[in-house]
Amino acid sequence: MAKAAGVSPATVSRALSMSELVTPATREHVRTVAARLGYAPNRAARGLITGRTGNIGLVVPDLLNPIFPSVIKAIQARCRETDYAVFIADTDENAAAEGDLVRALAKQVDGVILCAPRTDDEQQLQLAGETELVTVFRRVEGMPAITVDNADGMRQIVEHLAALGHRRLAWVGGPAASLSNRLRAAGLRAATEQRGLELMEVGQFPPYCEGGVAAADLVVASGATAAIAYNDTMALGLLARLHSRGIRIPEDLSVVGIDGIPMAGMAHPALTTVQVPAQAVGRAAVDLMLERLRTPEQSSAHRGELPVHLVVRDSTGVVTGGRTAA
Repeated sequence: MAKAAGVSPATVSRALSMSELVTPATREHVRTVAARLGYAPNRAARGLITGRTGNIGLVVPDLLNPIFPSVIKAIQARCRETDYAVFIADTDENAAAEGDLVRALAKQVDGVILCAPRTDDEQQLQLAGETELVTVFRRVEGMPAITVDNADGMRQIVEHLAALGHRRLAWVGGPAASLSNRLRAAGLRAATEQRGLELMEVGQFPPYCEGGVAAADLVVASGATAAIAYNDTMALGLLARLHSRGIRIPEDLSVVGIDGIPMAGMAHPALTTVQVPAQAVGRAAVDLMLERLRTPEQSSAHRGELPVHLVVRDSTGVVTGGRTAA
């Protein structure tokens, strides 16, 4: 292969596995020759030379949560582009299983991306001492992380609802172990206090449709004119229960979700939501992991918060006489 390309074996290796170490022209030339010859590097042999497996682990709290497949697809796509394979594990929202899965994966991978971890900061720091670790949707001081601007997302929701005349809002919280849940709740408290609005926190619920269904009656009893759910899936459960009670959306109650999953736009009425850039998050997590693996002494830890934006749809409306109108 090296002879056919007219370069050294080391250059072939770098072009196919560490492409940032060669010029774009050299990389393209080597890959063109490799494709013509049908050449594929031997992952096992390369591992013996480099000490790397060419694999990255990914741990998520729940594969059924619609936000995570978008992140996973982006991670897989970016890994394919950089010649890495992905091993995926699901904790089923069990914080106790998280550490065990990371340690099991660490034996087979070069590093682990921990998505929306439920373990506490101390446990994550301990895991980071056992394998290269990048967290997503959660930041622990000194650890590599990709996060989103939850506080600004909550500000956008409150500004939108305040402009529609809402003064009494209900927060439908998610899992207690979720940092995103705590950050979103804190962001809402700060934003409503700044605007002089009342925030009713009706409880913490499972992050599924069933959680939203369970919360709906409490939202109605709170007297709020608008409800904000921890995620879109819970918001869809809210819509379903409210509809069964004959409560009109948004005429009687406005509903807002968070995440921007595809189903939000297909709901009836279409759900107003904060769009989280799931694909950008996934790609950035892989890039940060590869940076840590190749130049750990030079790579940064936290990359800053990726922006989110409010998508206004039909589930929110203007308050008129204590009720809302589209």
